[in-house]
Amino acid sequence: MPADDEHRVEVHLDDLLARRGLTLTQLAERVGLTLANVSVLKNGHARAIRFTTLTAICDVLDCQPGDILSVRRR
Repeated sequence: MPADDEHRVEVHLDDLLARRGLTLTQLAERVGLTLANVSVLKNGHARAIRFTTLTAICDVLDCQPGDILSVRRR
C-alpha cells in the first residue's frame, strides 16, 4: 500500500468551478465548510472526505463524484 503522500487521486474542483462560474469562496459558503478546508481538498492535500461533504459539493456543482475525483494511472 502506498504511503499517504504517494496517492494518485486528482481533484478537479478548479475546472468545475470555472465551468460553473463560481469561486472557491462561494463553494465553501454554499457547502458550509471553511475556505481553508475546501482549499485543502482542491489542492489534493486532504487525507479524507466525508460522503456528506462530497454529496454537498455535488449538489452545489450539479455533478457526480467522478467529475470531482479521478485516479491518475501509473
